Amino acid sequence: MIVVESLRIAVQGILANRLRSLLTMLGVLIGVAAVIILVAVGTGSSVAVQKQLQALGTNVLTVFSARGFGFGRGGFGGGGRSTIGTQSRTTGLTLKDVTALRNRQNAPDLKSVNPVVNAPAVTATYQGASYQPGQFVGTTPGYFEAENWQLAAGRLLTDDDVRNHAAVVVLGPTVVQNLFGAASPLGQTIAVNGNQFQVVGVLESKGNQGLQDQDDIGIAPITTVQSVLTGVSGSVNQIVTEAASSKVTTAAQNEITSTLLSTHKITDGQPDFQVLNQASLISSSNASRHTFTVLLGAVAAISLLVGGIGVMNIMLVTVTERTREIGIRKAIGARRIHIVSQFMVEAVLLSMLGGLIGVAAGIGGSRFTIVGVKPVVETYSVVLAFGVSALVGLVFGSYPAGRAAALRPIEALRYE
Repeated sequence: MIVVESLRIAVQGILANRLRSLLTMLGVLIGVAAVIILVAVGTGSSVAVQKQLQALGTNVLTVFSARGFGFGRGGFGGGGRSTIGTQSRTTGLTLKDVTALRNRQNAPDLKSVNPVVNAPAVTATYQGASYQPGQFVGTTPGYFEAENWQLAAGRLLTDDDVRNHAAVVVLGPTVVQNLFGAASPLGQTIAVNGNQFQVVGVLESKGNQGLQDQDDIGIAPITTVQSVLTGVSGSVNQIVTEAASSKVTTAAQNEITSTLLSTHKITDGQPDFQVLNQASLISSSNASRHTFTVLLGAVAAISLLVGGIGVMNIMLVTVTERTREIGIRKAIGARRIHIVSQFMVEAVLLSMLGGLIGVAAGIGGSRFTIVGVKPVVETYSVVLAFGVSALVGLVFGSYPAGRAAALRPIEALRYE
């Protein structure tokens, strides 16, 4: 009964001062909405990064030489992934390393091993159109699965293409757009540095990864690229491998390291190669996401604190305005608990109403793209923000309520 009566009085008090109550709720509303939206932005940016990393393949381990190399237009990216761009032909990786890694006794946890040769600064032409792809690589068929490339049209490379030095190429959407426009490229012949290649496939779009266009790529058989573009040698720019599953990537990385240390006859423990583990990048991204989201949430929580201070301020004003009412209630028998509950319920009600509207505003605001990021609302942020808003009313309403209950009836009745 006490709570029901206190709720009735609180509602009457709020309705009696609508504008003041609305402004009080506004502080809590902004705080709750800010928490939800900022956490959603942090989560949305993390999801975008995660999708980009997962699009590159979660079981991939890329091996590249630790000796002098430079970064070409593709950066670390055969097919948008961490790979070496233009580098010196003097490299620590060879086809012998590929053969060693394909030996199941040396690396039982590797599903595929794919050598990659990058042809630097190539120019592709077709019927007067000319374009320089960001990357033009020679590799083997397993590369597509390892790099998580999907086929949009045509076919991918085959083992026969590699064995027969076939002059065929699979193109990314960006290259297709620049050379063919809206026309179909399948079956057409393009010239790459004057050498004829038939287009046999088009890849699905992967989009951009940072400043790098993952779709700006041409992929041909490694034997053909070496024969007509880079020159035949036993060296490769990198080796893209795929672990049998995401659970054995660490074991696969250790197998790669031990195998290459043996084939390179390195005994001092200082390898002349590096192994990039895609799973470790995803793990680091998750850690960064957590930190980033917590920081955003903490910044937004300050708004809730300010809103709580606003609630306390208004409740102190309310107590002052209703001092005679408090004196009358005490004079006719109201106990301390009745006075405390009256003002506590009003403070909590103000905060909860502001919190409810803030939740609606936060969820609504998260439906739009913010600074280029599509926010993703987290359920926990909604529950937490609303719960804190109620707690704010409880905490910041306790002092005014206690002050009201401490008033002596005779002094309260005398107050003007």
